[in-house]
Amino acid sequence: MPAVLDVTGLCVKRGATVILHAIDWQVAAGQHWALLGPNGCGKTSLLNALAGYLTPTSGAMAVFGRSYGRTDWRELRLHIGIVTSALQAAIPPAETAWETVVSGRYAQLDLWAKPTAADGAAARRWLDFLGARHLAQREWMYLSQGERQRVLIARALMARPRLLILDEPCSGLDPVAREEFLRFVERLARRRRGPALVFVTHHVEELVPALSHALILRGGKVFAAGPATRVIRSATLSAAFGAPMIVDRHRGRYRARLAEAAPGTAAQRRKRTR
Repeated sequence: MPAVLDVTGLCVKRGATVILHAIDWQVAAGQHWALLGPNGCGKTSLLNALAGYLTPTSGAMAVFGRSYGRTDWRELRLHIGIVTSALQAAIPPAETAWETVVSGRYAQLDLWAKPTAADGAAARRWLDFLGARHLAQREWMYLSQGERQRVLIARALMARPRLLILDEPCSGLDPVAREEFLRFVERLARRRRGPALVFVTHHVEELVPALSHALILRGGKVFAAGPATRVIRSATLSAAFGAPMIVDRHRGRYRARLAEAAPGTAAQRRKRTR
């Protein structure tokens, strides 16, 4: 079985600026990846290249064994679901959640195609799967941030993608909505015949146990990649983000915090102020 995603020597250069440098990355069937890195590391550029919105300078990309440049990328894009906040501004305020979900079948925004009865039934099933069926007739302008994220994921799933990219999906969610959303991500990742997931975030606390692998970018290069338990470690993240960090796990979830500059410093400061 070909890899879900195979990126080899991918470079993106604009003028004298190298945005991505020799990226090698493979997502195999059954794997779910976290994509992390500091601001400006190249995460967004990599996602845009995968979606066909950014043309690489060199290197190769293949999705399900079909290579960029040899296959119509518009056709392949139907099999790559992307959920990003950039989509939200393009959705008409008066469009209902049901219409937004159905539009995913045709990879259209502001749906103009006439949906079939099967499309409508599928949209209701996906909304139900996300616990959002009650939102079907609610207009986009009246949805909360968390509700919009659920609708956008249902929209992406309408095309039954084999790869689903979630680009900082917890941005703007309050703590309760975030945990509810992450429980859904865990359930989706463990769904039989579900898509491979790429979960993009700055926060290791958002990595659910089903995310089996992690890719860390720094300065447009692959800094670390492999099984999450081997990559999401204090030394690796400290070096990637340029600050001393302590990373541990609790009940399968990661936690990260900045380390003190030196042991005993805080206690010494308290002693001096007495």
